[in-house]
Amino acid sequence: MPEQPIFYPVLTRLYAEQIARDWNTTDPRSGYVGYIVQFQVRTEYLEQFPVQRAGSSEHLEYWIPADQLSEFNSNIVGKIKIIAEFRQSGEDTGASN
Repeated sequence: MPEQPIFYPVLTRLYAEQIARDWNTTDPRSGYVGYIVQFQVRTEYLEQFPVQRAGSSEHLEYWIPADQLSEFNSNIVGKIKIIAEFRQSGEDTGASN
């Protein structure tokens, strides 16, 4: 989002589900839909960013400066997969792992 100076990929499925299900499905800017996507990033690149705890022990994320997203994207390895989708109605479309 334009008002966020960081991109924060999260490290646990539980945290990703919380964001997608509980937050994105209530946000008109998200179209009342939340997705969980899975991807891998080169370890050598991620090592420059400490893991941040943003609440409970499940709330682990990286803080990638938004102006560095091109570099982040160039360090993604393989394909990005949608593994779950949540809609405002509370339904999980059951995208597979």
